[in-house]
Amino acid sequence: MALYGVVETGGTKMVCAVVAGPDDIRAEVRFPTTSPEENIPQIIAFLAAHHAQNPLTSIGIGSFGPIVLDKSLPNYGSVAPTTKPFWSNAAVVAPIQAALGVPVGFDLDVTTAALGELTWGAGQGLQHIVYYTIGTGIGAGIIVNGQPLPCMMHPESGHQRLSRIPLDTFAGNCSFHLDCLEGLAAGPAIEKRWGTKANLLPPDHVAWEYEADYIAQALMNTILLVSPQRIILGGGVMEQLHLFPMIRRNVLSRLNGYINTPAILDHIDEYIVPPALGNQAGMLGALVLAMRAAE
Repeated sequence: MALYGVVETGGTKMVCAVVAGPDDIRAEVRFPTTSPEENIPQIIAFLAAHHAQNPLTSIGIGSFGPIVLDKSLPNYGSVAPTTKPFWSNAAVVAPIQAALGVPVGFDLDVTTAALGELTWGAGQGLQHIVYYTIGTGIGAGIIVNGQPLPCMMHPESGHQRLSRIPLDTFAGNCSFHLDCLEGLAAGPAIEKRWGTKANLLPPDHVAWEYEADYIAQALMNTILLVSPQRIILGGGVMEQLHLFPMIRRNVLSRLNGYINTPAILDHIDEYIVPPALGNQAGMLGALVLAMRAAE
């Protein structure tokens, strides 16, 4: 049976595993995200130890971004300039591939989660989905014809501009754009605006009306631009499940009947949904990357 190495490089922690399939995890380790000088050798040591005992067919890596995905560039497989300390221009794919000598699949963490949901989760049976993660930051993985959207870099949907809610005077929290989607609706923006963490706000707090409207605007833009068959909303903020009906209502209101399809008009509860894989979407998406890299 083929074995695969899977890696999630997250903003706060790293997860590495050896798996044979979606329900067959053979080994797993987690450690804090610190610096590439510390973390990349940790990843290599874990994978190499298992590779020596039972050879790995390939490796899949889902990484926090921004990352370089253009294979024609000499710095393919690295982290692009980022505000995260120590990680700007850090090579990820090259040292791991050099150490293990097997094919490596690499993509953005949210795109990796989208692949997991497409293959084994809420996107099963579909070809065109969008997975938003709404938490510490906001991003979207766009899958078209079963593949990540081919593009210059990768989508940065969290930085789209929105119409401000009347009387909303909050300046925003994005260090680049202030009041983009991430600057208005990510977890840190909620905390900065209301003075407390999102999970401590009661369901009837006005914060959720703001949140639902801003997220709905982003989804309207996504529907009009990409026309996905389903939108999946994950991340820490979306653990507040009362947001889902609020977002759906706002999407319908803002579209105002323009997208005249049954999926939107009659089945929006099945169109805008939570992830089916929970916090396993990233790991299982990395498995998809590994399997595809081996083909």
